[in-house]
Amino acid sequence: MGCCSGRCTLIFICTLQLVLALERQVFDFLGYQWAPILANFFHIIIVILGLFGTIQYRPRYIIVYTVWAALWVAWNVFIICFYLDVGGLSKDSDLLTFNISAHHSWWSEHGPGCVRREMPQAPGVRTTESHSYITVMGCLMDYQYIEVMHSGTQILVALLGFVYACYVVSAITEEEDSFDFIGGFDPFPLYHVNEKPSHLLLKPMYLST
Repeated sequence: MGCCSGRCTLIFICTLQLVLALERQVFDFLGYQWAPILANFFHIIIVILGLFGTIQYRPRYIIVYTVWAALWVAWNVFIICFYLDVGGLSKDSDLLTFNISAHHSWWSEHGPGCVRREMPQAPGVRTTESHSYITVMGCLMDYQYIEVMHSGTQILVALLGFVYACYVVSAITEEEDSFDFIGGFDPFPLYHVNEKPSHLLLKPMYLST
């Protein structure tokens, strides 16, 4: 019963992680954040692997998911430090775009309440864009805190997944060892009774006269 409950909880956690990862992937694509896009891609694959291992009783797959959960926590801690400018990191750098472009988080321009103020193209200036925005005003929350909230949610769910994955692996391994001990994988039962064919011994009877 405990293993079943743990498996059901882990399946729910993996499903929730997939939903959160897909949601995050969409906004990272919109912001051209290539490093998070690659990280989300690997995360989705490993979570699907862990989900499959949980459903099919494959502890090795769950162990891979457990290791990745720890790495995923570390990655999201790095993202939090990046957006909070901790440890020499700067949210204004192009680190997450591999210095390919100057794009930043999609939330920096489209956060709750944000209004982009734009002006027409300056005379005599030829650019590929018809206009360029000046500034973003009226945001109810700075975009870096939105990214921190996303990463914090990912860390919380990943930690829950890590704990339940360890529990499910332990429960499955214990059940397999117990089943093997009682001869579940032995084609011959542990308590095997050797039955010998019974022979009817006929002895001649001599009638005394």
